[in-house]
Amino acid sequence: MGTRPFVNSNNVHMARPKAGRGKSMRRAAVDLPLVLIVASLLIFGILMVYSASSDFSYMYYDDATYVVRRQLMFIGAGILAAIFAAWMDYHWWRKLALPAMGVTLVLLAAVLVSGTARLGAVRSLFAGSVQPSELAKLVVVIYLAVWLYNRREQLHQFTLGLLPLGTILGLVGGFIASQPDISALITVLMLGLMMFFLAGGDWKQMLIVMGLGSLVGWLVLESGVTATGTDRINSFISGIKDPTQYSDHVQRAIEAFIQGSWFGVGLGNSKTKLLSLPFPHTDSIFAVIGEELGVIGAAVLIVLFTLLLWRGLTIARRAPDGLGALLAGGLAFWLALESSINMAVMVGLMPFAGNALPFISAGGSSMMVAMTAVGILLNVSRMSTKSKSVEEASGAVVNMRRRNGRRRVSGSGSSASYED
Repeated sequence: MGTRPFVNSNNVHMARPKAGRGKSMRRAAVDLPLVLIVASLLIFGILMVYSASSDFSYMYYDDATYVVRRQLMFIGAGILAAIFAAWMDYHWWRKLALPAMGVTLVLLAAVLVSGTARLGAVRSLFAGSVQPSELAKLVVVIYLAVWLYNRREQLHQFTLGLLPLGTILGLVGGFIASQPDISALITVLMLGLMMFFLAGGDWKQMLIVMGLGSLVGWLVLESGVTATGTDRINSFISGIKDPTQYSDHVQRAIEAFIQGSWFGVGLGNSKTKLLSLPFPHTDSIFAVIGEELGVIGAAVLIVLFTLLLWRGLTIARRAPDGLGALLAGGLAFWLALESSINMAVMVGLMPFAGNALPFISAGGSSMMVAMTAVGILLNVSRMSTKSKSVEEASGAVVNMRRRNGRRRVSGSGSSASYED
């Protein structure tokens, strides 16, 4: 039978659900396009990690597959993290966001006290096994999503909205800048601005937040902990004026892209990874992609990340409430931004800093947080599907008028909402 819309006392259109449609929607709870995009990125990453690391692995570990086997282990752990995050109702993050932020700040402070030095920067703990700045990016998105959602009525107030938000960003950004990790700092500040915009802030307020965050971050940076961050920014400015003044790392990466030209030299045939390119399977893997697969291969990777952003924003648009929309939008923007920064650094468009290329670079910290983010996206999508299934089973059609970034569903004589 067809459906026959009618209007109840609340002026909400009602429809009788079609038989079996609720079961069909429950079966479609997993967002298949997102899963396929991430799976493609992971497969692409495994191939490139093996290609970029086989000689390194054989030289240092007498096993050409050592690094790629570790990467497969990290992927397995990341898949488990994604499954757990996809299963856990994302509304639980309202209770977990503050403790997560506290733990992250403690870890960031611990890096400055007892972290492991690497190339003039101190970013990791436990002999390089854990990078708190990677965790900070994920936690900042979660914390700001919860914070902005809870204070959505106060965002336009300076003392209750803008000032605390700028202080939060500045505190986290200041710790990260002191390592220094310029790319992570830029990521955190841009995430804060984007999420504030998604929450309803206007451009004038965004400039105020950016100013407050930059001020607090500058105060922490100028506390005398380290001067390396300033040196790297100065080196970047010099390189923009004269490409020969770029750091050796960036010069070797640009050389790799020149060697690769349009179609690349072939998978496994990179020379710069053997002779001059530092960390080819981690920080510099995009340069290896450019040399072995050429501009075409690099473009394919960019398209995959673009599709990931599109899918994340689609999930955000369909989220059942404002918190889900902020989480999904923030996480999708973060993953796209993180990949863009890594690529931009490799071609000299941003100050050099060793951030990972999500899903591609070898490393456990980046893989775990990226896969956890995917799990949260899947959970928002699943809850949206579940919400729609419940609405159809009750005979209600969503009222698409937005209030505070959430949808409301009305039924006869009662209302259901994801608003807590």
